[in-house]
Amino acid sequence: MIRSLSVIFGCLLAGEALVFFTGVPVPSSILGMLLLTALLSLGWIKVAWVKIFSDLIVRNLAFFFIPSGVAIMLFFDRIAQEWLPIMVTVVTGTFLVMTVVGWVYQWTRKKDE
Repeated sequence: MIRSLSVIFGCLLAGEALVFFTGVPVPSSILGMLLLTALLSLGWIKVAWVKIFSDLIVRNLAFFFIPSGVAIMLFFDRIAQEWLPIMVTVVTGTFLVMTVVGWVYQWTRKKDE
C-alpha cells in the first residue's frame, strides 16, 4: 500500500512541480496522471505497484462526487438563470464526444485489421 501511494502521489507531485516551474496552463493532476500513464506504458512502473490503491479509489469513486454535488446545490439560482446555454453545451458536448469516440474506434479497428 505504501508503494502504491508513493507512486501515485509522486506522479501527482511531479505534475505540480511541472506546472509550478513551467507555468503550463494545464491542471497539475492531469499532467501527473499522464506521467503515470507514460511510466506504466514504458514499463518503468509495474501495474501491481499501483493496483492496490487504484482499486481502493475505484471502489469508493462515488465519494469523490459529493463535493461537486454540494457545489451544484449552492448555485441553483445561477443554473436556473442560465439553463439554456448549459443544456446546449451539455447536449452538443455529448454529441461531439460520442462522434469522436466512434470515429476513433472505427479508425483503430481498421488499423488493427
